[in-house]
Amino acid sequence: MSELQLGLLIAGALAVVGVLVYNRFQERSARREAEQAFPPRHSDVLLAQNSGRREPMVAPVVARLDDDVPVSPEEALPDSRLDYVIELTAQTPIAAARFLEGWQTLERRFARRVLLAALDSDSRWRRVGADTSGAYMRWRAALQLVSRSGVTREGELVEFRSEIETLAAGSGATVAALEMRQALDAARALDRECAEADIQVAFHVVAPRSEGLDADKVRSALGAEGLSIQDDDRWTGLDAAGNVLYHVTTEQSANADVDSVLRLTITMDVPRTPQIKRSYESMVLLVRGLANALGGTLEDDNGRILDERALSAIGAQLEVVRERLERHGFSPGDVETLRLFS
Repeated sequence: MSELQLGLLIAGALAVVGVLVYNRFQERSARREAEQAFPPRHSDVLLAQNSGRREPMVAPVVARLDDDVPVSPEEALPDSRLDYVIELTAQTPIAAARFLEGWQTLERRFARRVLLAALDSDSRWRRVGADTSGAYMRWRAALQLVSRSGVTREGELVEFRSEIETLAAGSGATVAALEMRQALDAARALDRECAEADIQVAFHVVAPRSEGLDADKVRSALGAEGLSIQDDDRWTGLDAAGNVLYHVTTEQSANADVDSVLRLTITMDVPRTPQIKRSYESMVLLVRGLANALGGTLEDDNGRILDERALSAIGAQLEVVRERLERHGFSPGDVETLRLFS
């Protein structure tokens, strides 16, 4: 091989490498732009599991239920695990009414994702709302960083901090907060760790219309199980404290080739449900009772009959979910968990 041929070969190889490096750079740039344009989403916990038939029908939650506890319950306080917390310290007490004038702009911009608290005379942090009176020297303003929608975008966090710094300057207060990049990294880590706990359990009681089923019989069966009605086809099961344990929706279908059937779908939003084990046992009793009362069968999303072995396997999976949450300091159904899974 001549020196000319060798030189051409080396030049060609370098050109190919250059093209590959350029394409890789373009790909990474495009990915970063996409991540900034679209909020991250949780992975599908079912697809992440091993392939093969699994009896438990546990599905990822894709949206919060309409009548669950609000995103920011009144008793919630800023929490550094969930929120970007900025602490403001003033030389002289700031009247709540004065502070709230500027805070209202942030509430309109970020809705229920922001919290405000103040340190009272008993050295206890208390939630600040429209009816709060008095004056305080120390304040905490918080923006929720992680929820079911994913992690807050960096641009929103920058905007929030800028607004708080402006508000503090106008009130003669100094601010202290975690570095924003560090807070976002921690929020993304929490989002990844809790994604597999973001699930719901769904059972179906399927009853044939040929059994003489009618609306009154359905209402009687649901009422007998202690469910409270919301409308004609949606019911809610509550515990003694008024916590939502599960929802029941009804759907009637008819086909010219088959008998009309009634399908009752019973769902439990696992991380938002207190005392998972006891609540799941209550749910199992409910679906058994409904199936017996309506002459129906208990099925999963694929139309397979659920037997005792399958129900027990689901219960075991839910214990794993509970343990995962508690390892990160969250208890199913508590205020912080409701905010995280909102």
